[in-house]
Amino acid sequence: MGNAESSGACCVPRPSEMVVDHPEFEKAGKEPGLQIWRVEKFDLVAVPKNQYGSFFTGDAYVILNTIRQRSGNLQYDLHFWLGNECTQDESGSAAIFTVQMDDHLGGKPIQNREVQGYESSSFLGLFKSGLKYKAGGVASGFTHVVPNDVNIERLLQVKGRRLARATEVPVAWASFNQGDCFILDLGEEIYQWCGSKSNRFEKLKATAVAKDIRDNERHGRARVYVVEEGMEREKMIQVLGDKPDLPEGTSDDVKADATNRKLAKLYKVSNSDGSMSVSLVADENPFTQSALNSDDCFILDHGPDGKIFVWKGKNANVEERKIALKTATDFISKMGYAKQTQVQVLPESGETPLFKQFFKNWRDKDQTEGMGIAYIPNHIAKIENVPFDVSSLHDSPAMAAQHGMVDEGRGQKQI
Repeated sequence: MGNAESSGACCVPRPSEMVVDHPEFEKAGKEPGLQIWRVEKFDLVAVPKNQYGSFFTGDAYVILNTIRQRSGNLQYDLHFWLGNECTQDESGSAAIFTVQMDDHLGGKPIQNREVQGYESSSFLGLFKSGLKYKAGGVASGFTHVVPNDVNIERLLQVKGRRLARATEVPVAWASFNQGDCFILDLGEEIYQWCGSKSNRFEKLKATAVAKDIRDNERHGRARVYVVEEGMEREKMIQVLGDKPDLPEGTSDDVKADATNRKLAKLYKVSNSDGSMSVSLVADENPFTQSALNSDDCFILDHGPDGKIFVWKGKNANVEERKIALKTATDFISKMGYAKQTQVQVLPESGETPLFKQFFKNWRDKDQTEGMGIAYIPNHIAKIENVPFDVSSLHDSPAMAAQHGMVDEGRGQKQI
């Protein structure tokens, strides 16, 4: 684990001596495959491939998965993983390295914040043999392995009527009921299961989400199977076990619509007036896609369900992009959400299916073009500042000293 005592403000170098790029960044994302780095004393150190899948609970890591798309272009999925016992300096360093690597890769990666024991399904899917946690940290020399083989599958429940939503639930028959649709995502195979009493809105939503996962997350390489209740395929039984009698469903779909509308809010992060601000754009969804302005960054707050999304407009300035991730993590604390709440940072045109479902009639860039400034009816007068000090979010004197940040990590630099 890192030493938090080395703030070393006296050692901050002159601007000409600043470290502009880390040597490890030059090795990142050159070809398809997985790369892992560990944060060691405010530095980024490559992890040997034979240690992939093992993580010290007292450390923080940066993980990059590079995928070659059918078009030949490279796609980047970038994660930073925080052990339960890592220091604040280490977690802050991992976040900063993640933002810097994102900049080095042209702002193209999808960024994910991962917390030990609450990792996203996309992260777990990178390690086919599961994860193993190691007690202690790299500096402590402890190497006791704590077995933690995890299930890499995910299950999405699709519920609602006019406003159906897909929500991740435990992979077990206990999550199923006759009144909803479910998507069992096994990577190369995606099963859309429809309960005998599910409505047509849920079926349409399940089809859209399943196909979006296939086309955008798996680049068309997965197969989607539509399964009616009572016609379960053998692979489903292998994963879930023998199917028990299922309940009819617990809540009214109309009530679910009302709940779904309130479960997500949209905020804008901007420094257009010279100072960073976070403003409420809409307190109910579905949102309009045109509310996402390419000149700014936005936070989609789905914290009650354990997820925060950050959307980076393609024309947002560097300061907004850097502060957006840290704002989201501080937002989690200010809202009283669980510390393991997941954060996913998405570049414009790199949106995931679970993000797009919060918008009405989402159209990908190849379907439409031009997303200017727009206003959501009945919400113009409701824009308000979120009451917390954004300017303090990036303070990290120790990291600043180590990497020559003349502003002590506050982001107040001029070029």
